[in-house]
Amino acid sequence: MKYLLQYTYRYCVGIVAFVTLTQTVCAQTESDAIMIPKNYLCVAGMYAHNNWDHYWEGTLKRENLNLGDISSNIYNVGVVYGLSNRINISAFTPYITTKASAGTLRGQRGFQDINLAFKWMAVREQIGRGLLSFHAIASGSIPVGNYQGDYLPFALGSRSKSIAVRGLVNYQIGRFFVAGAGQYIRRDNMTIDRDAYYTTEMHYTNQVALPNATNFLVSAGFRSLLLNVEAIATKYTTLGGFDITRNNMPFPSNRMNATAIGGLVKYMPQTIRGLEFTAGSNYVVAGRNVGQNFQIMGGIDYVFSVKKEKK
Repeated sequence: MKYLLQYTYRYCVGIVAFVTLTQTVCAQTESDAIMIPKNYLCVAGMYAHNNWDHYWEGTLKRENLNLGDISSNIYNVGVVYGLSNRINISAFTPYITTKASAGTLRGQRGFQDINLAFKWMAVREQIGRGLLSFHAIASGSIPVGNYQGDYLPFALGSRSKSIAVRGLVNYQIGRFFVAGAGQYIRRDNMTIDRDAYYTTEMHYTNQVALPNATNFLVSAGFRSLLLNVEAIATKYTTLGGFDITRNNMPFPSNRMNATAIGGLVKYMPQTIRGLEFTAGSNYVVAGRNVGQNFQIMGGIDYVFSVKKEKK
C-alpha cells in the first residue's frame, strides 16, 4: 500500500495524455504502470493541440494546398477509481474541434466517444534489484456524439464501437523504469450516409468494415515524488485496409499506420497533496495514409480518497 500511495498522483493524466497521435488514433490509453489505490478517485482534465500539413498518401509523402494546415483541439475529461489496490476502472470523454487553414471544407466539433477501461495489476514481484509488474487492461469505446465518421481528415473519430486488450510490463530500479506494452483493437462496422462506395472494389451497402489494429509502446524514464520525466515511442498498425487513391480523400477503411515519438513531464507540487500538472508532446516520424502530426498537450488532475479514513 505504501508503494501504491507513493506514486498515485503520477497516474491519472498519464492515461489520457496520448489520447490521440493523429486523427486516426483515437484511444491510445492505459500506458502507465501506476495504480490508483483502493477507494481513491482521480478527476482529470487534458487539452491537446494537433497540427499537420504533410501526410502520406499510401507511402507517398505529400501536401495538399487546398487544405493547408489541418489542426484539431481536444478537451478530455474523465475519472479513474480504485476498486482495489490492484484493480482500477476509468471513463473519459473528449470534446474535439477540427479545421483546415485553406479551402472551402469545414471542420467538425462535438463529443467523440466514451472510453471505458478496466485495469488489473496481475503481477508485482521483486526481481533482482528492481520491481517487476504486469498489467492486463480491457478497454472499449462507444460513440456518443452525432459526428460524421465518413469525413476524413476532419472526422472526430470513426464512429464505431471498439474493444481492446492490452498487456503492460514495467520494471523499476530505484527511480528509473522501463516499460513495454502491446494492444489488440477489435473495431465494429461503421454506418455511412451513402448506399454505395468504392475501395478496391464496389460495395453496395452503407456498412463499412473497419480493419482491426495493433498498438505497441515502449517507454523509459525517471519517477520521484516531485517530478516524472518519460520518453515514449508508439507504433499503431491497422491489420488490413487499402491505400488512399491518388488525389482522393481518405476513407475510414484505409490502411492507417503511424510511428510516433514523444515525452511527458509531470510535476507534483508538495504544497497541495494530490494535485498534478502534466505537459508533453509527440511527433509522427513515419506513417501510411495519416498526417505527419505534431501534438502538444497539458493536463491537470486531482487525486483524493472518497472514503473517510479512520483515526
